[in-house]
Amino acid sequence: MPTLPRPLLPLLLLAAGLAPAVAAGEVVAAGAGGFEVRAEALYPGDPASAWRRLLRPRDWWDPAHTYSKDARNLSLEATPGGCWCERLAGGGFVRHLEVVYLAPRATLRLSGGLGPLQGMGASGSLTFTLQAEGTATRIRLDYVVAGFAPAGFADLARAVDGVLGAQLARYAAP
Repeated sequence: MPTLPRPLLPLLLLAAGLAPAVAAGEVVAAGAGGFEVRAEALYPGDPASAWRRLLRPRDWWDPAHTYSKDARNLSLEATPGGCWCERLAGGGFVRHLEVVYLAPRATLRLSGGLGPLQGMGASGSLTFTLQAEGTATRIRLDYVVAGFAPAGFADLARAVDGVLGAQLARYAAP
């Protein structure tokens, strides 16, 4: 049996239910060519404050799911082709995602492969959609990933769903 890449282990633990349950999410579809996951949360603020928080992933992304283990190394440039990047020790970096669509206080779409997906050659479209709901803001996350996995993406899709659901829960709980 082949060994799994080390960064994949936390994702698989989440998928196996060995980590605490987190925000409401779902695997919409998964097959040999990719998968789609979706999660939603309610942010206790208006769309303007929800937007500002979204653009500062260092304030809400779990440091356990970074390469540097320090979310303060994350940055997001809200510009065409802007980078969701992470600084690494010794002058290194990771370009996690690239901004491809931005409608202020409404939609942020990024392109790329998160975590082990990047090393697999898989890539996706991660979309955050914000909608006012009373005095709060509903945020929806959709991540559609394409690539190839001979055994399919079902297990990885469940793991990614768990990780992204946890990130969204952290985002919604300032």
